[in-house]
Amino acid sequence: MGILLKCGGSRMLFDYGMTATSPPQYPKASPPIDKMFLTHSHLDHCGMIPWLTARYDVDVVATPTSREVALLLMEDSIKVGRAEGYPEHYDIGDVKVAERRFREIVFGETANAGKLQLKAHPAGHIPGATMYELRGKSTTLVTGDIHTVDTRLVKGAKPVKCDNLIMESTYSGRRHTDRSKTEHTFLKKVDEVLERGGKVIIPAFAVGRTQEMVLLLKDLRREFWVDGMGRKVSKIYLSMPEYVRSGKRLRQAVNRAKLVWNEQGRSLAAKSDVIVTTSGMLDGGPVLGYLDQLKDDPKSAILLTGYQVEGSNGRRLLNDGMIDVDGVTVKVNCEVQKFDFSAHADHDQLLEFARGCSPEKVVLCHGDQREALAEDLREDGFEVLLPKNGEKFML
Repeated sequence: MGILLKCGGSRMLFDYGMTATSPPQYPKASPPIDKMFLTHSHLDHCGMIPWLTARYDVDVVATPTSREVALLLMEDSIKVGRAEGYPEHYDIGDVKVAERRFREIVFGETANAGKLQLKAHPAGHIPGATMYELRGKSTTLVTGDIHTVDTRLVKGAKPVKCDNLIMESTYSGRRHTDRSKTEHTFLKKVDEVLERGGKVIIPAFAVGRTQEMVLLLKDLRREFWVDGMGRKVSKIYLSMPEYVRSGKRLRQAVNRAKLVWNEQGRSLAAKSDVIVTTSGMLDGGPVLGYLDQLKDDPKSAILLTGYQVEGSNGRRLLNDGMIDVDGVTVKVNCEVQKFDFSAHADHDQLLEFARGCSPEKVVLCHGDQREALAEDLREDGFEVLLPKNGEKFML
């Protein structure tokens, strides 16, 4: 993901990430730019920043939360890449250079972007996620990934009046189930599995989803453990409570959980009732160890909480009931169920958000089925652009 805007003589790059598939997918090489703006700290938006700052004399603007989590993910991507034998696009030294190039912005703050004024707005999605409003002769809003519904972790994004709206479209043509109903069904399933004597494995993304699950399980009258990078991300969020919906509730939830820090803790967690652990798509991390122990227990369950991309272990589990562990195909006989805890706005929510922004032009990006949303936007009278990867367009 990366959007290059040229305006008022300035070249501004919004996000520069890599897709953590196997093997990873990398963006086109960025040309020289004047400044970069990070919308949030998922790897597909921040993962190539060290490559950028190693080559160009450029600052990276981000919220403090996005900066700290992004640096954590960048370092981890090096470890994963080396373990999997992928080509290295940068090293730890480049990450240290990137760390020095970050410049802080907070919600509501206005900064200079060449001849333009730039203002940061909360985007929902995950803590620290930012929409950037560019003010000049016209106003352009770059949303990054957005969620307009309040979750347990963050409040939803609100529309910002603009002339041009550059908006994600991940869930174009698709709709989420009601969030409260999803939470109720999820907790009911957890209780059901525990009542029949099984254990529950909850694979969760380290950034955002682990914390959402911990908040949801906070009042569970059973022991639950958290393993994987989500522990470190939670610590970052707790150090900057102004970027979460309730720092108090998150701290209570994290304190309620038992954290795995070593192999002894992992052994204890494996004997417990509920385990929240990375990776969210079952492509590595502690989850595979827990799954190996419970895969043949029909009383136990794997409750998937996020989107499973094509080619991931999680998608294979859903489709075929099998996963790959160290090159060996393994049959999974315990219960498997997926729940929609997406951190993205769905089709109707994106449409409502665009209406609230009331732009003249809408540019849809970051989506595989953009035409569905584009059709509804055009019916509302918006001019819609659907640029292809690498294509130039005028606003």
